[in-house]
Order: sequence, then C-alpha cells, then structure tokens
Amino acid sequence: MLRKLSLAVAVSCASTAMAWAAEAPLSTKTDLVSVYQEAVDNNADLAAARAQYGAQKEVVPQARAGLLPNLSGGAEVADVRTSIDQPSAIANRSAHSYQATLAQPLFRADRWFQYQAAKDVNEQAALQLSATEQNLILQTAESYFNVLRSQDNLASTKAEEAAFKRQLDQSNERFDVGLSDKTDVLQSQASYDTARANRIVAQRQVDDAFEALITLTNRQYNSIQGIVHSLPILPPAPNDAKSWVDTAARQNLNLLASNYAVSSAEQTLKQRKAGHLPTLDAVAKYEKGDNDALGFANPNSFGAPYGGNVEQSTLGLQLNIPIYSGGLTSSQVRQSYAQLDQSEQQRESLRRQVVENTRNLHRAVNTDVEQVQARRQSIISNQSAVEATEIGYQVGTRNIVDVLDAQRQLYTSVRNYNNTRYDYILDNLRLKQAAGTLNPGDLQDLRRYLKADYNPDKDFLPPDLASAAEAQLKARP
Repeated sequence: MLRKLSLAVAVSCASTAMAWAAEAPLSTKTDLVSVYQEAVDNNADLAAARAQYGAQKEVVPQARAGLLPNLSGGAEVADVRTSIDQPSAIANRSAHSYQATLAQPLFRADRWFQYQAAKDVNEQAALQLSATEQNLILQTAESYFNVLRSQDNLASTKAEEAAFKRQLDQSNERFDVGLSDKTDVLQSQASYDTARANRIVAQRQVDDAFEALITLTNRQYNSIQGIVHSLPILPPAPNDAKSWVDTAARQNLNLLASNYAVSSAEQTLKQRKAGHLPTLDAVAKYEKGDNDALGFANPNSFGAPYGGNVEQSTLGLQLNIPIYSGGLTSSQVRQSYAQLDQSEQQRESLRRQVVENTRNLHRAVNTDVEQVQARRQSIISNQSAVEATEIGYQVGTRNIVDVLDAQRQLYTSVRNYNNTRYDYILDNLRLKQAAGTLNPGDLQDLRRYLKADYNPDKDFLPPDLASAAEAQLKARP
C-alpha cells in the first residue's frame, strides 16, 4: 500500500509544529485595494510629485503676466538745493511727487512664445504627475505580492525543513535498529541543517517585504489577504505584440510627456529668436508734485523756475528696437537649438525603450502562462518522484542521497511555481503600464481573487495537487 504523499505530510507538520506565532483575525487582514488607497493618501513620493506639479503649473500665469497690463505707482521726497549766479542766491526747498504708470504690451513676440512654452511645460508636468500616480499602482502591487511571495516561499521552506526533520528522525530510527549506517544519519542531518538555515533567511525576507509595504503607505500591517490558486492564467488580450506597441505609442504617459517637452523646446527657440524683433508698448503715465521734484519750467517766465504744484498726464507708444546686445540673443538662439535637439533625442530614446519594454513584457506574460502550467505539473511529477524514491529506499533500491535530492527538487519546484504565479500577475500589470492603460480598476479585478482567510502555511499550494500526484503515481506500473 502506498504511504501518504510526503509533501502532504510535510505541509501538515509545518502547519502544526512550525506555524506562525499567531494568526491575525480576519478583520485585520488588509486587501490589495485598501493598501493602494493607503498609499494614495500617505505615499511621500506621490505627495512630493503633487507639490512639484503645483509649483510647475505656476509658470503659465507667470508667463501670461508678461502679456497683460502692468500698473505701478511711486512717490518721491527730496531736499532740493538751488544755486543762481546772477543774482547770487541759494535756495533750499523740500520736493515731493507722486506718479502712476500703466503699460500695456502691444507687440511682444518673445513673451507670446514664452507663454506658449509655459503651457506645454504645464501639460508635460500634468502627464508626469499622472505617470507617477500610475506608477504607484504598480508599486503597490509589487510590494503587496512580494509579501505574498515571501510568505509562500517561507511556507514551502518550513515544509521542506519539516520533511528533512522527518527524514532525519527516520534515519536515526533505522540506524538504531541496524538498518542503515551512520552516513545516512549525517546526510539527513546536513540536509536538515541547510533547510533550517534557509528557513531563517526566508523569515527575514518576509519581514523585509512587510517593511517595504510600510514604507510605501506609512501604515503597519500584521497580515494581508492572499491570492487564490484559481486565478485565471490567460494570455494578454489582444495577444498581439504590435497591437500593444501601437497602444503604447498613443497612450504611454511618459512618452506623451516627452512630446510636450519637445513642443516646449520649440516654443522656447521661437522666443529666443524673437529677441531680435522690436517691441511696442502703450504707456500711460500720471505725475503730480511740486516743480522742484518734476523739474518743469514756466514757459511764460522764459525758463524761470515755477515753484508751484504741477500735474502731468502722458499717453503714448513706446517702441524699442534691439540693435546689439553683445551677442546675447544669438547665443541664446544657439543654446535653444541644442536644447531642442536634446529633447528630440531623449524622446526618441524613450520611444525605443517603450517599444522594447512593451514587446518584452508581452513575451513575458505569454511565457508566464506556459510556465505556471509547467511548474504546476513539475510539482506533481516531483511529488510522485519523492514518493517512489522513498519506497525504493525502504526496499533497498535507492539510497538516502537519492531521497534527499528528490525532496530538494520537490520544494524547489514548489518555490518556482509560486514565483512564476506572482511574476504572471506583475508582468500583466507592467505590460498595461507600458501601454498606458494601467488604472486602479486593474487592482479591483485582482481583488476578486483574494482570500480573506488565506494561511500561507496551508494555502501555498493548490489544494488538488496531492490527489493529482497520487493519481499519477498509481497510473504507473
């Protein structure tokens, strides 16, 4: 009669003798969407990106101000000392004046192009903020599923330790009754010690993964909901790399932001070239004060100073024609040409990266789909191999090294299966981010496959694997 499959026994041992210190109540288990909401509210990087956008968008009203009227006022108080040769006289008087000036730009090509460039900068900043918000979705998923990955790896490592402990106990029993030599005991002891060391490292990785989740959200988590094994493992839709690349070219947020960076550089170049053009302003000015301050002469006195108060209003046009500025404008034009070329090359580099990432991620998802099924079958086959090897060891056709190697292969296949399962989930999200379609609804879709009472020590494997392995073993002669 076949003995119980070793993996099922190891899982049972790991769940009882080496279970987590205390299982958190279901009400404290946090799900993926809740973690994301906490990240949106508390993530420092996102808050910094929002503040940066708040600062960058102010370039628009600042540039627009150069096209709007400018009103200024002022006052002056001074002591005036007047000396006259014929007849010789010296007078000291107090002078005061008030003035207000209104200037309206009529033709300022440089300021107009500066305003257009500022609007492009604002659009670029808005898209960069959206890209940061979109990236937070992926960061949340990566941190969340890295916790689950590390928990499942810890669970498989504890099960492996329990299996080697059981093998060590059996080796000691066989040695005591003379059925094996000391080598079997030493081999079993070495495998158990290695598994124990691996379990300690795996426990630290769980703690590290939770720490990354805390850093992301500034919230403490005791446990989180796990993903069920019934999650559909499907190819990307549409399963056509070109379609995904075309979507990325239209919707990738960083790529769209680079388009506005190029447009802003073009407008800045036009602004610098406009430095050669004349400017025209309408100017209205009002002044009031005594003549000592304003310096008017009384024409009826043929130049004799008039000591009373004076009011003057001026309305006119002010034309300024730049002739030579020491080469400043020409230098700024050359600089803007270089900056435009830089932004165009950066956009092209980013476009190539987006195309490469999209194609690679499309292949990765398809590979993950095949790997998940292959890794699952690998567990079944390795589980059957362990059972057959243990039976062979009992009847003397296999040695202890064969048994330990078979068990080691089994738990390696378990970890590979779980890692591939989480890779599939994250690669799907990364593909959507590259295409510019990733949104919080993708996390909502995953939320449907979360298990509120998920226990890594029991749920790190599909529930039907033991029966599948047993059926495979029975089917063979």
